[in-house]
Amino acid sequence: MSHTVEILMTEFVTHDVKRFILTRPDGLDYQPGQGVELAVDEPDWRDKGRPFTPTSLKGDGVLEFTIKGYPDHRGVTQKLHSLAAGAKLLMSDSFGVLTYQGPGWFIAGGAGITPMMAMLRHLAAENKLDGHGLIFANRTPDDIIGEKEFRHYLGDRCTFLCDDVKGMPYPEGRIDCDFLSEHIDDFDQHFYTCGPPKFDQAV
Repeated sequence: MSHTVEILMTEFVTHDVKRFILTRPDGLDYQPGQGVELAVDEPDWRDKGRPFTPTSLKGDGVLEFTIKGYPDHRGVTQKLHSLAAGAKLLMSDSFGVLTYQGPGWFIAGGAGITPMMAMLRHLAAENKLDGHGLIFANRTPDDIIGEKEFRHYLGDRCTFLCDDVKGMPYPEGRIDCDFLSEHIDDFDQHFYTCGPPKFDQAV
């Protein structure tokens, strides 16, 4: 790992997703959507790095990560969720090819929204949200990360699906060919997709 960073604060943004604010190391550069590897700086955890995407703006003086905890796995995310301000993490340099290429649609499943959160925040800061849309699938409304923020950015070009809730404001259906054809009228544009493997395959 190239850097050591410190947790400045944490807070829940959903029932199982936490926002982490970290010190930003000198020399770290990344494009919105790229990830870094994080590991807890403790003897039993230093070799257990996992990829996460910064959701802060590129020019911010601190780093933000939006991380879902998976307590059943008893792994890195559960350990991260147990940490308090002052804990140290190890961080790699940035990597990844999911970066902004031009206007189009963001299609996310669950915690797969985080690279798109970074890109949408960057576009909002530059007043370049026109021509973009978001389709975001979750199990329940309580699982949705940043619903109010995304509705503010995109208005009626923002669609949320929830498996366990049907009806307005969460339309019925799964993300398949019929759903995409109903909601998108131009497929000759950029598409950004991130979610569990089965979700990515379906999209």
